[in-house]
Amino acid sequence: MIEFETPKPIVKQQYLLQTVAEEMMRPHSRYFDEHEHEIPWDYINFMHQAMQAVGAGSLAPASGNGDKEKEPDDKKKKYPPIGYQSLAFMLEMLSWGDVGIYLVTPGGSLGAAAVEATGTPEQKKKFLARFQAEEPAFGAMAMTEPQCGSDTSAIRTSAVLDEETNEWVLNGEKIFVTAGKISLEDSDGLVVIWATIDPSAGRAGMRPFVVEAGTPGVSVTKLEHKMGIRASDTASIVLQDARVPFENLLGSPEIPKKETKGFKGAMATFDATRPLVAATGIGVSRATLELLKELLAQQGVKIRYGLPRQKLTSVERDVIDMEIMLESAWLMVIKAVWLADNRKPNSLEASMSKVRGGDIVTKITQKALEIMGPIGYTRDHLLEKWFRDAKITDIYEGTGQINRLVVARNILGYRGEQLR
Repeated sequence: MIEFETPKPIVKQQYLLQTVAEEMMRPHSRYFDEHEHEIPWDYINFMHQAMQAVGAGSLAPASGNGDKEKEPDDKKKKYPPIGYQSLAFMLEMLSWGDVGIYLVTPGGSLGAAAVEATGTPEQKKKFLARFQAEEPAFGAMAMTEPQCGSDTSAIRTSAVLDEETNEWVLNGEKIFVTAGKISLEDSDGLVVIWATIDPSAGRAGMRPFVVEAGTPGVSVTKLEHKMGIRASDTASIVLQDARVPFENLLGSPEIPKKETKGFKGAMATFDATRPLVAATGIGVSRATLELLKELLAQQGVKIRYGLPRQKLTSVERDVIDMEIMLESAWLMVIKAVWLADNRKPNSLEASMSKVRGGDIVTKITQKALEIMGPIGYTRDHLLEKWFRDAKITDIYEGTGQINRLVVARNILGYRGEQLR
């Protein structure tokens, strides 16, 4: 059953992460927001060393195999897995520091999550090992294309097997790839490219391919200039006759054309990572609420808890409502990652937490600006930056609208073609 007490290993982890967020992220938030695409190497190198020290080189732990607090051998007590729970706490705290800087944390990120969700044991060992190496390494996943975003059945990037060389030849274009540039420029980096081996099969023809940095025919053609998360690169990637080894297709090399493992693999990746995206929004929300209450206190406004709503001021009611939204969203994240850690289906809970996380962070940051008025709108504080950073939580890894569809289909028992 789910326990509400934070596991001790996570408590210890949070002490370190809070120091990182306070000392290495928050003081530099404005600088990296104003110097878009400049890489925060001091943060990256420190985090890489810190993660290696605790054995967490990849940001995507093996499902159900999270860290366990050690006990003396004579007790033989086994603690429940907390891998994704640990990540949720980590990402919430780092996003409290700065969500843009967090997005360039070394590790596999969504790319490693795709390897974990769809790869064979041998592929996981091979591709995830680079994130445990002495030098920082980066990973990304590319699915969105110019003609399709949420409708993954419309993917046109193709993968054709060259039987003479036993290589896959990839052609196509991917857009809005988070950390795409840094992953392809890093010598040990990789991008998981979703392509179709059979366009007539729709989603059933989708397959993930590991494209490693330095692969000929792969190029970054554009970097987006964004409203928020400006420390992180968002790239367009073009593949022109890019050749990858046969074994870089994630999953079994036996590939029947008429099956749906490819699409299910993509969804399994999102089921693992959508709660983590929600956690980043919660970190931004918490930062916003804390600063808002601090600024209000400086003006003599103190929140009086425990009074009937009719006796509270409008500002007090707003702040309390924001705190309720924050706590409820966090509980949904905890449930979703607990299910992931325990190898239980969590598609419904993952999408629900993603919807809620994206919803509350946009509402909380906007309401904070409204309450503070001109003070919130100026650059004297980070409120306006957090407002700009917030919206992406509702957009990437499945928009709020798409995740609402996923929730509705799960609750009503409809297939995709039955409810759009």
